[in-house]
Amino acid sequence: MKTEQPILITSIEAKVNLAKNLFISFDGDICGNSAKALGVCNAESDLGEMAPVTSVGIALVLSGAAVALGAKIQSNASGKAITFFAGESNGFALDAATGADESIRVLLA
Repeated sequence: MKTEQPILITSIEAKVNLAKNLFISFDGDICGNSAKALGVCNAESDLGEMAPVTSVGIALVLSGAAVALGAKIQSNASGKAITFFAGESNGFALDAATGADESIRVLLA
């Protein structure tokens, strides 16, 4: 079983319905492609609710494509973890993913 190790959990008002284990932006929306994330959503959160977000530590994130162990990670347009290619990095993969929608641990950075 994969585990999380949140060191800092903050909250932000959800600007949309937020799913758990996606990168969240600094404005409370799903993180955009190549954008820096505030962190990873810890719980399903409805529009207007205060969403818990892991900002420091190790978080479980859904993959958006195949990811190699140790790869530098960025968000795709859906807030999922993909291999870094441009823009802002959001951490490093502590697990490999063979495709989309797999849960991987990400050391947030």
